[in-house]
Amino acid sequence: MKKVLIANRGEIAVRVIRACQELGLRTVAVHSTADRDSLHAKLADESICIGPGPSSKSYLSIPSIMSAAELAGVDAIHPGYGFLSENHEFANVCRAYGIKFIGPKPEHIQALGNKVSARALAEKAGVPMLPGSRGVVRTEEEAHAIAKEIGYPLIIKAAAGGGGRGMKIVHDEADLFRLFQLAQVEALNGFGNPDCFIERYCARPRHVEIQLIADEHGNIRHLGERDCSIQRRHQKLIEEAPCPVLTQAQRESIGATAVSLAKTVGYQSLGTAEFLLDEDGQFYFMEVNTRVQVEHPVTEFVTGIDLVKEQIKIAMGQELSAAVREAKLFGHSIECRINAEDPSTFAPWPGKITAYHEPGGPGIRVDSMVYAGYTVPSLYDSMIAKLISFGRDREEALTRMRRALREMKVDGIRTNIAFHLKVLDDPKFIEGDFSTKFLETFVPPSPQSSPQSSPQSSPQGG
Repeated sequence: MKKVLIANRGEIAVRVIRACQELGLRTVAVHSTADRDSLHAKLADESICIGPGPSSKSYLSIPSIMSAAELAGVDAIHPGYGFLSENHEFANVCRAYGIKFIGPKPEHIQALGNKVSARALAEKAGVPMLPGSRGVVRTEEEAHAIAKEIGYPLIIKAAAGGGGRGMKIVHDEADLFRLFQLAQVEALNGFGNPDCFIERYCARPRHVEIQLIADEHGNIRHLGERDCSIQRRHQKLIEEAPCPVLTQAQRESIGATAVSLAKTVGYQSLGTAEFLLDEDGQFYFMEVNTRVQVEHPVTEFVTGIDLVKEQIKIAMGQELSAAVREAKLFGHSIECRINAEDPSTFAPWPGKITAYHEPGGPGIRVDSMVYAGYTVPSLYDSMIAKLISFGRDREEALTRMRRALREMKVDGIRTNIAFHLKVLDDPKFIEGDFSTKFLETFVPPSPQSSPQSSPQSSPQGG
């Protein structure tokens, strides 16, 4: 492997480019017309425009990406996260072209990417699951029968879904059919697949996920867990490693369960097994993400392992490194997703960044794709940076994160920096006493509460 095309944009494209550079690999960035001045296009050895701004005509266009790959003569493609990263058809096209897809095999993406088939595999592996349908629920009659069997409240989920789309919580029979039909419509519009399934609803869970890593020689292990419970509309905002409430026995059990599931399919590359942890300390399978996660830096901090470099080396046919095989968790790490959005309404806030300053100091890392003078486009996800802290314990990681958030400067647009500061100062969060429902009763700050706001200037970050 000598040249890698990064089929993505934003901070993850920058992250992959840097990993490739450290491995001595040449890089090819692809970009839309809206991303012509993006950082990933500037940092790569080569840059190719693959279409207009809308992602359907650029980053989601398999023919455009493969044309760029052929033009540049690449050996491999790294899909990052989102876009085509979990598209088994894209992985199959790469295989047909003789180009290495830096990720799992297409058949593994297909089997685990669909939540219904993933549940079947998890059941085969003996993984604990919430009661639910054993396959796709296609009719209202089937939905009624399942609901009668498992009881209320229940949740309807899109089989091919993600990010909360095609997901509906049903509290009683009167709403079942209406919400079932709505979930099917959302699933069809969002993923091109109306298939849904039903499972018992866990009211106040924590979202705990296990980082998996496996090579092409049958070696597989996990690198601990992450707590991703601070979410808004099923979108993660703050992640940390390790989970602040797991006992060592729980940690070992959930880790072994995730490895067992991966072994069932002979999994290769990076992957994440996601679980719900209920108030009684019982965990239940949720899904598998067959890609690098947005929140992978917190695991990198507590293990000292560069996961993206390891992922690339696995694709090159190498065995898991000694660092991975002997990894031990140390300290605590927290990640805050910095979004270009109004902190009081969470509405996206694209625009030109007039000034930008990244925080530093001990235990601080910033993964970003912006710079002073960069214009945040309105066509894509609003995340512009990930701020990550590390400390000897959770208290030190929190202290460093607060310092870094106050130090970070993003002028010209609004961001959620003040929102993160308020969450980190909340007594329940400090105690580690929270669930995925935490933000439902949390009041976000007003724009005026930003530590960077100024009546003389334009709307500013935070």
